[in-house]
Amino acid sequence: MLDMFYPDEYLDSTYGIDFQKFRKEGYKGIIFDIDNTLVMHGEPADSQAVELFERLRSLGFDTCLLSNNKRPRVESFAEQVNSKFIFKADKPSKKGYRKAMELMETGTDNTLFIGDQLFTDVWGAKRAGIRSILVKPINPREEIQIVLKRYLEKIVLYFYQRKRKG
Repeated sequence: MLDMFYPDEYLDSTYGIDFQKFRKEGYKGIIFDIDNTLVMHGEPADSQAVELFERLRSLGFDTCLLSNNKRPRVESFAEQVNSKFIFKADKPSKKGYRKAMELMETGTDNTLFIGDQLFTDVWGAKRAGIRSILVKPINPREEIQIVLKRYLEKIVLYFYQRKRKG
């Protein structure tokens, strides 16, 4: 039952992902969550994020930011990293993920999703049929509604890691 929340991979950081490996495997598009995936919650793009998106473009990837946040937050970040974007995405609904693939002209077989939350990011990607990578949140200090979800996520991740070792 909990399998529907399990990511395809669970890594420490977006910035440690071997994107060249994914490109060689045929992936062409990457959908990213922003807050606590690329930068701390509410922060503008930093040099690390800008450099990452430049590198992804040089590898031949297209990108799309997918966020439940409002337009000003998402649009300004997208401008800083030069990426397509979708705001008020209503994750975990499949529609935002599908729209992102439409914008990037990719499909479920060549699109990755990277985010920091199981019950919105990963579950939505799984529902849309996209390979998902869960990363640890950049900053553990979060809004109360996210803190509460993190307690439930710990339970799911316990069983996920136990299954992977099994």
